[in-house]
Amino acid sequence: MSPLDINLADLIARLDEELPDANELARISEARLRAQTLSDLGDQLIDHYVSKAKQTGASWTEIGDAIGVSKQAAQQRHTPAAFERFTHLNRHSIVLAQEAARTHKHDSIGTEHLLLGLLGEPRGLAYEVLVAKTGSEQRIRDAIEEALPPAGEKALRGHIAFRPESKEVIEQARRASDDLGHDWVGTEHMLLGLIRAEESPAAQILRNLGFTSDELHETVKTEIAKRPAVGGE
Repeated sequence: MSPLDINLADLIARLDEELPDANELARISEARLRAQTLSDLGDQLIDHYVSKAKQTGASWTEIGDAIGVSKQAAQQRHTPAAFERFTHLNRHSIVLAQEAARTHKHDSIGTEHLLLGLLGEPRGLAYEVLVAKTGSEQRIRDAIEEALPPAGEKALRGHIAFRPESKEVIEQARRASDDLGHDWVGTEHMLLGLIRAEESPAAQILRNLGFTSDELHETVKTEIAKRPAVGGE
């Protein structure tokens, strides 16, 4: 088996390079956040291949054996759920949203964090649409920062729950995908979901930046038509 193209020395060097003025305690906190992100991505990696195995007819007993857990544990942990149709880039944006909530020491994932997650995935179509309209990623980030709740006292460990309006956004993203006749839910659909959740903070941010739901829908539709292989975004 070939090793991963990543090692501890690289992780340390990158963290030290990005936080040159931080003390060791601050670096511990940042290292913990990055470790959680790596763990979340690892879970997504397993989920991806579990889904592939199920498509080829593998049983939950066989999958459990491959993972090293019981059939029941494998089924409970890896049964396709809310993010079954979500693309890799969109799933990554949700991981980034969780880390944004953790970084700001918030106890739940809001729509503002979901919008930050989309900005953290520049390969996604949502990022391109956002920056093309506003002319600046920083302009969007500044608008989000102004709308974010005050930071909490302590960053949470492990899983951070979605707020009700964020769950609505996820459902609206699925509906946006269905409306466009797509079999995937990409970052572009998540962006549509954000503005469709009209009472959410992110929808207000987007409206303040000049977006409308109808315009976004048409923009996404047009951009996808230019990209026949866009299903991975």
